[in-house]
Amino acid sequence: MIRNRAGWRLFGLGGALGALAAFGQAPYDQPLILAAALVGAVYVYRSADTPRMAALFGWALGAGYFAHALQWIVSPFMVDVARHAWMAPFAIAFMAAGLALFWGAAFGAARMLAPSRAWPLILCLPAAELMRAYVFTGFPWAMPAQALVDLLGGQTLAWIGPYALNAAIVAIAVALGFPARSAPQRVMQYGVILFGLGAFVLPPMVPAAPLTDNVVRLVQPNAAQRDKWDPEKIPVFFDRQLGFTAAPPEAGNPAPDLILWSETAIPWQLDYAGTALREIAGAGGDATVALGVQRADGERFHNSMVVLAADGAVAQVYDKHHLVPFGEYIPFANLAARLGVFGLAQTIPAGYAAGPGPKLLELGPLGRALPLICYEAVFPHDVNAAPERPDFLIQITNDAWFGKGAGPRQHLAQARMRAIEQGLPLARSANTGISAMIDPYGRITASLPLNTAGFVDAALPAPLAPTFYSRTGDLPFALLLLAGLAFAAIRMREGLFGFSD
Repeated sequence: MIRNRAGWRLFGLGGALGALAAFGQAPYDQPLILAAALVGAVYVYRSADTPRMAALFGWALGAGYFAHALQWIVSPFMVDVARHAWMAPFAIAFMAAGLALFWGAAFGAARMLAPSRAWPLILCLPAAELMRAYVFTGFPWAMPAQALVDLLGGQTLAWIGPYALNAAIVAIAVALGFPARSAPQRVMQYGVILFGLGAFVLPPMVPAAPLTDNVVRLVQPNAAQRDKWDPEKIPVFFDRQLGFTAAPPEAGNPAPDLILWSETAIPWQLDYAGTALREIAGAGGDATVALGVQRADGERFHNSMVVLAADGAVAQVYDKHHLVPFGEYIPFANLAARLGVFGLAQTIPAGYAAGPGPKLLELGPLGRALPLICYEAVFPHDVNAAPERPDFLIQITNDAWFGKGAGPRQHLAQARMRAIEQGLPLARSANTGISAMIDPYGRITASLPLNTAGFVDAALPAPLAPTFYSRTGDLPFALLLLAGLAFAAIRMREGLFGFSD
């Protein structure tokens, strides 16, 4: 409990600085504000003189940050207002409070490791962010590294990955958040300032990505979630997608080789969609068509992606394997169903079943693609788990669930991070947007605006050589963190590193 005015002041400053830091994320995209808020947090953290106060400060910082950055989380509950709207305040409150526990633990542990120093945050906070990506199926949304996707700092994802970039961001904040009291410390600070300016200000400065001869058409029907399954509007959205699929390319441009529809692009289960699939394949002409669909496999129900043959037969199937908890399934589903609690995207009481894991799709002259359905693009380790290196990535998503502002834009930023980390292009088809072709440096080469119906034909960029991060994944950095934390816990003594508050 907080027992004095100073404690409440510390708690309030933490919440305010956290909310300020969230301006680094889309739709604001102000990473310098994120940097300034983290520097301020390090400075204020020095006055948290006990691990308990440090943990409370870290929790308040995280709660303010996640409540602001993830405010879009209320949007799914507004689709069916009568059934779910009452849950929205609890959803954002519990989400922010729960994720903030990771930051609270990090700040408390850092104070335990060094009662008068700030440097252990460089180990503890990135470790907390790494755990956030894995614990309870993980939710690494809105990590600090995500704010740098448009900048030079974002290009380091190809080398060190997102969690080590988090560590670099925290190191910058720590270096600037305490006064330099010696010449070596001042030299270090000047170096950090130069590095920070480069990471947080400079553009990517990478060459143009070479293009292949292949063209991908991205179809965006813009079906609002509350209308998507309306029997009167289903034909409207289906015919709209058929029209976009059959449309000729712009004058002088080649016809598409691959046409992508979004997640759950048709309302019919796969077993009952034969007529629709033949229409889709016919509209695609000589192009291969891939789309999202729901399918039953005995008593299991999957959120899937299928690739169609020229006659509309299903040539390949991928089942989503990383499902959204409380969205696509509910833990302890049978008990929850008896209480009338269901996931927002559940279509049967038990929810969706997870597929066997990552799988490559063979797409002829385009090469092999790794499909990612919606939420799966949030996880770097899901992409790294591909059985072999693909030629490009595909993401299909129904971002209509995420509202009309921050959610879809943050989701797109994470898809761009996956492209940089892997050195691979990514073709993204989103129901309400933003559909985009992303090059291996994370740049958008073609896109459709949010909440717009249409299609875009985009040349598929060529892949780069495998990146260092794609070869190593998270394990080396996790081991370095573990070694650093162990060393700090065993050998910590006053003045060992020459840093002081």
